[in-house]
Amino acid sequence: MNKVDVIVVGAGPAGIACAITIARSGKKVVLIERGSFAGSKNVFGGAIYTQPTKEIFPDFETSAPLERKNTEHKFVILGEYDSTTISYKNKLSESYTVIRAKFDRWMADEAKKAGVYLVEKTVVRELLTENDRVIGVKTELEDYYSNIVVLADGVNSLLAKQIGLRKDIEPKDVALSVKEVIKINNINERFNLKEGEGCIHQIFGGAMLSMLGLGFMYTNKETVTIGLGVTLSELVERGIRPYELLEDLKHHPTLEPLLKDGVLEEYSAHLIPEGGYKKMPKLYADGVMIAGDAAMLVNNLHWEGTNLAMISGKLAGETALEALDLNDFSENVLKNYEQKLKNSFVLKDLMTYKDLISIASKKSDAFFDYYLRKVNSFFKMFTSTDSVPKRTKYREFIKSFFKERKFSLFSDIWNMLKLIWSILK
Repeated sequence: MNKVDVIVVGAGPAGIACAITIARSGKKVVLIERGSFAGSKNVFGGAIYTQPTKEIFPDFETSAPLERKNTEHKFVILGEYDSTTISYKNKLSESYTVIRAKFDRWMADEAKKAGVYLVEKTVVRELLTENDRVIGVKTELEDYYSNIVVLADGVNSLLAKQIGLRKDIEPKDVALSVKEVIKINNINERFNLKEGEGCIHQIFGGAMLSMLGLGFMYTNKETVTIGLGVTLSELVERGIRPYELLEDLKHHPTLEPLLKDGVLEEYSAHLIPEGGYKKMPKLYADGVMIAGDAAMLVNNLHWEGTNLAMISGKLAGETALEALDLNDFSENVLKNYEQKLKNSFVLKDLMTYKDLISIASKKSDAFFDYYLRKVNSFFKMFTSTDSVPKRTKYREFIKSFFKERKFSLFSDIWNMLKLIWSILK
């Protein structure tokens, strides 16, 4: 019988962070990954953040396979043909772009050095239970037994569903993200970057006008990653193919020159949990905890998932060590994991935006279409010269809200105030 202290399912950032935390304390931990190697099944568009990554890998900046240090962050509002861009620059960057297939493999190697036993190309079929307590996992090859199992097996976590910790995910609670990695010459010149510096684009509107969705673009060493995420319910209701949206986005007049003559190297798609705090499953039961995407730990507004996954994995690992010291693997002890998350930025941030999706989805025609267009129309007005007095233009611009939105304007304002209140309270 294969018996270890802890089994971790899924070798993404959450699973690796959990396994390495446990192994560094001298405990026996098995990390099971269904892909051919850690990172082979992951789809990722962008950046890892310095501070949370250092909590797991203090020296990662000198040893990990990093692409670029992000020194510029652009917020791009696209109309059908025009755009407005707000840029923030800071040489003291807090993030790096990475290629997850390389970065996750490096993390897995670090875990193995720490004593983690990594089992790849292996699918966990079901959880083994005894007297309603999880005691191990059944794989396609053999059974593994442990005191605790940590589920870090992604947004679709069938294992969490098997033991009743989560229900089926509704289409409105997940986004389908599609992305391309495009090889481009002269990235520094095109994006006005110095060697080693990177730029993040967070994209609103364009092909996604009126839809609950966002776009992104990241610069790597020799490639650019561009993609978007739209809720699954929007895609189904509208009968839209996501790769067609991405094609439209790439050909927007603002973005097309940046991608000109690029060569496609990779296309991928992935489901991203969007439900946030209100849609989180129960995070623990006797003998088991849930971390990362499987726990719906994604901050959708900020495109943050990897950092939340790493920290949740670390905290699950710390809780597992406490349970091992007490020789108590009941939910009475494992519930400390949820309290640790509440004390960290992870659940505090998810609490901050807990009403974002519900309010935004009700007013997507306003917040993801009308007001985006109005931002661009304001700057068009502000920068044009046509012999019309400026005061007249400003007055007409303000009047247009009442004329175009009518009674919806008051509803828009009310929903915006509700959102602001939910964030600040």
